[in-house]
Amino acid sequence: MATGKTNAIRILDSQKIQYGIHTYESNDGKIDGVSVAHKIGIEPNKVYKTLVAQGNNKDIFVFIISVEEELDLKKCAKVAEVKKVDMVPVNDIQKHTGYIKGGCSPIGMKKAYPTFIDAKASNLDSLIVSAGRIGMQVELKVTDLTASTDGQIIDIIKE
Repeated sequence: MATGKTNAIRILDSQKIQYGIHTYESNDGKIDGVSVAHKIGIEPNKVYKTLVAQGNNKDIFVFIISVEEELDLKKCAKVAEVKKVDMVPVNDIQKHTGYIKGGCSPIGMKKAYPTFIDAKASNLDSLIVSAGRIGMQVELKVTDLTASTDGQIIDIIKE
């Protein structure tokens, strides 16, 4: 299992934000969000994935949604105030964020990108996101995630 501090954890520590760590085995290759939720014994609606997109203007945007949900790219373009957004190709995620697919935390990316957290998160006390490494998740208050990412809570999923 993953151990040791990641960049995301170091940032939370520096901001004096309380968090919990959940680890899981990834040897079976099942690192999708729903599988991770089952492995750590948490309802999938409380486990969130970090999605990285690029606007038609080449700006990068970060979207955080429940692992059970699907991103609505039209809503995302509207909240990002661009004509269109597309998902960043998997091979380019690390270049933009410093993280890899399956271990992409919204906290501690290479740059502070505009970040949007789905409105359903506001119904939760806490949620779980990647801690910045495959096999490690971090649980924190929604308000703390919003503060640490300078994120906005807004509707960005498909109905």
